[in-house]
Amino acid sequence: MTAVIPPPRTATGLLTMRQLIRTEHGERLHALLWQAGAGWRMVSTAVLGGGIGERAWVLNAQVSHGYRRTDPDRHLAELAGGAGAQGPGVGLMTAADVGACARGHDGGVEAVVTAGLGVRGWAASPAEGSLVSAEPGTINIVVALPVSLTDAALVNGVATATEAKVQALIDAGYDCSGTPTDAVCIAARIPRSDEEVHAFAGPRSLWGARLARAVHSAVRAAAPAP
Repeated sequence: MTAVIPPPRTATGLLTMRQLIRTEHGERLHALLWQAGAGWRMVSTAVLGGGIGERAWVLNAQVSHGYRRTDPDRHLAELAGGAGAQGPGVGLMTAADVGACARGHDGGVEAVVTAGLGVRGWAASPAEGSLVSAEPGTINIVVALPVSLTDAALVNGVATATEAKVQALIDAGYDCSGTPTDAVCIAARIPRSDEEVHAFAGPRSLWGARLARAVHSAVRAAAPAP
């Protein structure tokens, strides 16, 4: 079963996602699929399709608490393929309910965020704890820009999105920088021969500032009250 989650009326509709519903081991789980199609370059920290390259889709899949599969990349690829996604893509996962996603948009930039904050803390922590896969604490951020970015600007966009996430968490009353398993995906257009390729995506650049505001808005909306 699928349902379409429409973009806000004032947005450009870049990130139109389908909500997928499946049952695994008797548990009802959701996923969000953006079938972007051709014409996109993405940078991601995701377990599937991470790095920089041309990507045609993004899947953000909910998995059960205590997830124990040792091949999450294969699992995500199977879920995306079963939903009709073709070609290379990006796969994110979380134990949070992705059906409760939130959107942010600013000047043509769109962000979709899912947030679980059951396991959170500061990035530079003196305690060395073991990471348990898919704990109920993950913030997944997907951003789409209607312009082209250089490789360096794509990487800069990940940093900007992360800064905006931390700012939003602090503004919401959380004493943390995020969770141990947060992931980011930034998508930008593949440039045509006559199009400008933007070299900056820091928070004071034109497109970086819009990205930051979109992510901040979406994280604030997605994060439950502490």
